[in-house]
Amino acid sequence: MIVSESILRAFTQNIFLAMGCSQEHAVLAADVLLLSDLRGIDSHGVARLTGYVRLWEKQRINATPNIKIVHETPTTATVDGDGGLGLVVAPFAMQIAIKKAEKYGSGWVSVRNSNHFGIAGYHGLMAVEKDMIGFAMTNASPLVAPTFSNERLLGTNPMCYAFPAGKYPPVIVDMATSAAANGKLEIAQRLGKQVPEGWIQDEQGNYTTDPHALKTSGSLLPLGSDREHGSHKGFGLSATVDILSAVLSGANYGPWVPPFVAFLDPPNDPVGKGIGHFLGAMRVDGFRPVDEFKSHLDNWIERFKSASTINPDQKVIIPGEPELEAHADRLKNGIPLVDAVANDLNDLAKKLGVEALK
Repeated sequence: MIVSESILRAFTQNIFLAMGCSQEHAVLAADVLLLSDLRGIDSHGVARLTGYVRLWEKQRINATPNIKIVHETPTTATVDGDGGLGLVVAPFAMQIAIKKAEKYGSGWVSVRNSNHFGIAGYHGLMAVEKDMIGFAMTNASPLVAPTFSNERLLGTNPMCYAFPAGKYPPVIVDMATSAAANGKLEIAQRLGKQVPEGWIQDEQGNYTTDPHALKTSGSLLPLGSDREHGSHKGFGLSATVDILSAVLSGANYGPWVPPFVAFLDPPNDPVGKGIGHFLGAMRVDGFRPVDEFKSHLDNWIERFKSASTINPDQKVIIPGEPELEAHADRLKNGIPLVDAVANDLNDLAKKLGVEALK
């Protein structure tokens, strides 16, 4: 099914309104999800809607949160999301970071008591719009085993760094710190396909290509897959995200992070509140004039794009470039939904009394 951006946006807003979200929050939450779908990151877009609704039905998402600052200095803050949608809580926190950066040069906000916040790139881009460098990261449900382990202790723990350019689009480094995001497994499951070797290990620590392996005590692998290919580096990056997002904020960390799936209950011995995020904004002109920086980043982009390549039919891809191309195409031609996702969304619409997708 191909759905236009405007129709899918209206549908998504209506689902959030049916959950009891305010108009403002429904519009914002839909905007975060739609940017993911537009940028071709299907694993974090409307395919997640059913998961959010199930968590809300289990009273694990608060549709009307009182999001507030609970600790603050001139350049830092800790925000409590009151169990709200991370799609709403994280932009609230990034706005605080941006305001602090406007006044003091940089702003840093840790978040606790939140939920899944969509793609990290959405929040990083908020800073880019203000000629700032944006930082966004979040911890997540424990699905990843650290190097040498078969125990799931970390999430896919994505991190994003976003840089404003001049005549070129922003450079956006938005990535999971695991070998693959869990959403990619979900897509493979829906399509009935195997996944590449090096993404998952089974309970005994052997590579498997079965996308359902997590259901039988398997685990995702850190970026690098194994020690010989640098998995200790992926483990280190994931640990950094977990510590900044949760140990710093008072959220749950490591194996105590509550699962995204509603059929699994959160740990009964939490070490914090909800899941955590860490967001930051840093003014470019705190280091050099903005136009100078953008000009040199443009030069950086041009030099890397002109790099010699192993295959003459290939070019070096600048971080964020494939997503930008997908955005232009999908805005014009519509957003493709696999049948399983479209069916799930229409089942959701029927349950909540929302007009179905056609």
